[in-house]
Amino acid sequence: MNLHSWLARVRRRPLKVWYHEAFRFPLPGTESSNAMEGRRAADALHFLLRSHVLRRDDVYTPDPISYADLGRVHGAAYLESLAHADALATIFAVDACDVVVDELLRSIRLACGATLEAAREALRLHVPTLNLVGGFHHAFPSKGQGFCAVNDLAVAIAALRADGFDGQVAIIDLDAHPPDGTAACLEHDLRVWVGSLSGSDWGPMPRVDETVLPRGCPDEPYLSALDALLARMPPARLAFVLAGGDVMAGDKLGVLGLTLGGVRRRDLKVIDRLKATPQVWLSAGGYGPHAWKVLAGSGMALALHSERPIPPGYDPLGSELALIARLMPVDRLGEQPMITEADLPELFGRSAAQPRLLGFYTREGVEFALERFGILPLLRRTGFSQLRVELGHEGSADRVRLLGRHGDDQAEAVLVEMVAEKKAIAGGNFLFVNWLSLRNPRAHFSDRRPQLPGQEVPGLGLAKEATTMLALMAERLMLDGVAFRPSWYHMAFAARRGARFVDPARQGRFEAMVRDLGPGSLLEATHAAAEGRLRCNGEPYAWEPDEMVRWLEGHLRPDDSAVIAAERERCHFTIVPVAAAPAA
Repeated sequence: MNLHSWLARVRRRPLKVWYHEAFRFPLPGTESSNAMEGRRAADALHFLLRSHVLRRDDVYTPDPISYADLGRVHGAAYLESLAHADALATIFAVDACDVVVDELLRSIRLACGATLEAAREALRLHVPTLNLVGGFHHAFPSKGQGFCAVNDLAVAIAALRADGFDGQVAIIDLDAHPPDGTAACLEHDLRVWVGSLSGSDWGPMPRVDETVLPRGCPDEPYLSALDALLARMPPARLAFVLAGGDVMAGDKLGVLGLTLGGVRRRDLKVIDRLKATPQVWLSAGGYGPHAWKVLAGSGMALALHSERPIPPGYDPLGSELALIARLMPVDRLGEQPMITEADLPELFGRSAAQPRLLGFYTREGVEFALERFGILPLLRRTGFSQLRVELGHEGSADRVRLLGRHGDDQAEAVLVEMVAEKKAIAGGNFLFVNWLSLRNPRAHFSDRRPQLPGQEVPGLGLAKEATTMLALMAERLMLDGVAFRPSWYHMAFAARRGARFVDPARQGRFEAMVRDLGPGSLLEATHAAAEGRLRCNGEPYAWEPDEMVRWLEGHLRPDDSAVIAAERERCHFTIVPVAAAPAA
C-alpha cells in the first residue's frame, strides 16, 4: 500500500455513492460519435475504489424510480411517449435504430432512482452522497432534450415533499449549460433556490440566480464568480450540487476553460460553503477524455477534502480489465488441460482438433473473457442475442468472430471480427492485427453518424475495450506489444495516444498531419486522405498505411525523437476542398 492509499484510509470522511452497471447507457452511436463518455461513471468508481478513497460497502445499487414518482413532475402523455424509440432518439441525438427502448429506459430510471435514494440517505445520515450519473437538468415537465429524458432533481424533490419534507432546498448548478428544464419543473416550488454558473445565455429562466461567464473563462474568474454565487445562497436543509465536467477546457460541448485543478478547487469551495448541510452531488455533463477525472475528483474532494491530482497517465479501463484478467483462471482461457487433445478421441469417439487463437485461447476461453470483461452483457443490452464465438484460420493468421442476432427473425450477423498473428517487428515480437472490425449491423449511417472510409456499417462504440483487450492478450502471450497497419487516417488518429509508427520519419509526417489538420476536422481529414485531396508542402500526398506499434509498459522503445521532430517540422499539410479537387 502506498502512502496516498494509507492516508486515504486514515483521513476518509463518510461518503455514500450510487452506481449501477446500467449507468452506461446502451447507445453505441453516442460513443462512436464522441458525444457521450459512456464509461465515465465506471472509470471514476474504479479509480476511487483502487485508490481506497471508497470502500466497497460505500457503494449502493439503486432501484429504478417508480412511474408514480416520475408522474409527480412529468405528464402521463409525455411519459408514455418515452416508450417510443423516435422520442428517445431525439432526446439523445441518435438514430432510432440505435435505441433499445426497454434497456435505455431502465438506465434512465435507475439513474433517477439513485438521485432520490441519495437524497433520502443524505437527509437521514447528514452525510454527503454522490450519484455517478444524474443531474438531468434539461428535462422539462412535458419534453426532454440535451441527453435528459426526465428531471431527476425535480422528481427527487417532489418525492421528498410527498414524504413530508418541507425544508428549503438549494440547487447549485455548476454544469456548463443553464438549468432550463429544472427551472421549469420547479417554478412553483417557492422553497427551492436555484443558483447557476454557466457559459451560455439561454434567456431568462424563472427564479434562477444565473451568472453567465464569458467563453473560455479560466480558473480564477470562474472561482471568483462562484464565491459570489455561494454568498447569495440562502440557508438550506438539503443541497443538490451539479458538478459538471463540461466546464473543462476542450470539452466537446462546453465553452468554458477550467483546468482539472480549477475544477477541484470549485468542488472544495462548495463543500466548505455547505459544511454539514445534507448534500447530493450529481455528475451532470461531461464530454471529453478528462470527464471521468472531474467526477472522480469530486469524490476525492468529498471523501478526503483533497487537492491531490489524479495521476495524468492513469488508465481506469486498462487497470480494471487487467485486474479482471489477473483473477481469471488460466485454464478457462486456453492453457493446456491435464487431458491432452490426443486423449480426447478415445474418450469421446471423435476428432478433437480444435483451433486455438494464437496457439493459446480456446473458443470457450474467448467467450469467457468477453463475458467477464463486460462486452457480451453490453451487447445484449444493445439488442443482440444468441452471441457466440467462432475460431478459424486465414492463411498464416488466426481468425476470431463474434456473431449474434437481433430480433427473433433476424439472420445471424458478424459483430466482431479479428484476424491476428504473432509477428517480429522492429526487433520485438508483437501481436499483429491484420484486420479488426467492430460492426453494428442494426444501425445505419446518417448525418448524426456519418460513414468513415472503409466502414460497411456503423461501429459498436467498443474501440477502447477492444484496444485494451488486445494489450492484455499481448501481455499474457509474453509479447512486446500490439501492432497494426492503419488503412485510413482516422484509424491512426484514434490510436495516436498509445501507439506510433515504427518508422520515425513516418511518425513525424503523421504528427504534422495531426497538427495541421486538427482534431476538430477529423471527418473531413480522413475523407481528404482517402480521396487524394491532401497536400504535403504543396505536393499531392497519398496516405501511407505503415506499421504502428503500441509497446507494453516497461518494454524497450527506440529513442528517435530527433528524427520525428525534424520530419514533423519539415512537413506542412493542407486539404484541397472538394470543389477544387481534380476530377478522377
